[in-house]
Amino acid sequence: MNAQEKYREYVITSMVASIEPVTLIEGEGAVVVDETGKSYVDGFSGISVTNVGHGAPEVAAAAKAQIEKLVHCNSYMYHVQPVADLAEKLAEITPGRLKKTFFANSGAEALEGAMRITKQHTKKHEFVALQMAFHGRTLGTLSITGNSGRKKGGGPYMPGVAFHPAPYCYRCPFGLTYPSCELKCATELGNTVKFATSGDVAAFVAEPVLGEAGIVTPPEGYFQKVKEVCDEQDMLLLVDEVQTGFGRCGEMFAIEASGVEPDVMTMAKGIANGFPLGAFTVSDEIATAFRPGDHLSTFGGNPVSCAAAIATIGVMEKRRLPQEAKRKGQATLAALRTLQARHSMIGDVRGMGLMIGLEMIADAGKTPAAAAATRVRTLCRERGLLVGVGGVYGNVVRFQPPLVITDAQIEQCVSILDWALGQVGDAVSA
Repeated sequence: MNAQEKYREYVITSMVASIEPVTLIEGEGAVVVDETGKSYVDGFSGISVTNVGHGAPEVAAAAKAQIEKLVHCNSYMYHVQPVADLAEKLAEITPGRLKKTFFANSGAEALEGAMRITKQHTKKHEFVALQMAFHGRTLGTLSITGNSGRKKGGGPYMPGVAFHPAPYCYRCPFGLTYPSCELKCATELGNTVKFATSGDVAAFVAEPVLGEAGIVTPPEGYFQKVKEVCDEQDMLLLVDEVQTGFGRCGEMFAIEASGVEPDVMTMAKGIANGFPLGAFTVSDEIATAFRPGDHLSTFGGNPVSCAAAIATIGVMEKRRLPQEAKRKGQATLAALRTLQARHSMIGDVRGMGLMIGLEMIADAGKTPAAAAATRVRTLCRERGLLVGVGGVYGNVVRFQPPLVITDAQIEQCVSILDWALGQVGDAVSA
């Protein structure tokens, strides 16, 4: 049996609507190759993971060197040099007073730990999260996920979570328009605390850009207002940078674009370019909230993953990949907005850096066109471009390529998207 046949026989895939009929065997930079030798521009990076590109030689070399020395010993029972070095590096590159890091295996585990230390520090027990947000698939992270489609069949969930309307300008929950709205999606946070909680809120949890919600990008000034409300309500700001971090949005961490300093920050995905690693970072003061027995991870801070992460960050800094993501992202947004003028099914083009979404609609009433988005993805794949589809309505085409993607490759991607949109539009009109 080949890989696809073995998947059907032995791998649980019933939790995904479909799996691409492609067997990938290798990759370099922004390109991956399947078993037939066909090349694809990777416009999704394994869900925003391979930020410094496939087969990055510096990352591979660092991981190989560490594998030959020590693969595992538990990084919370013994001191391990790559763990110490990565923690020091994160203290250097994370915003403000963030300094001490706990290493985990994944983004969900990082969020679980961040929620735990936030409760321990504040001695409070509630959270406010965003509607439409996604934070992971564990019990705790699903509890703060504001999307019933991700939560069905898994309850009951953790009590003490209230949900605040998302900063979704294209479908504003308040029916307003930016900037005349005066950022009601942020200023109303105080009322959510007042009317939807018991006033025992440890933190407001938010992604700088809501990835699984459909690349929902908060308007300028949003996080400044949110931080003001957090300070007024004496609750921490817990920022989930699992998908937006490590250059993806044009800064090392997306929250930096707002000038706001979070109290707690989680990260994963792009941190080690595909090696499993998650983390959360806090200030010295918050770090002391954990006492013996409060938290641990067997595989968290794996030496190989940490070595890969150090090399990944080194590549980002050497090649100025966050700055490149900003430049390339601006150019890509401009090109896609040109397509929007030609294809009426594109309702909105939005994003930061190389985290971009095209929302597909069926009519002037903004009816979500999920089938059209899925068809666009299929046609793109057939032409040699891999993209994602997501959003709470399943109608957002997601473009999140490796940050090393070239300008020429971006032009190729835009051309393929233009063709695919034309094919779907012609089929609809026919």
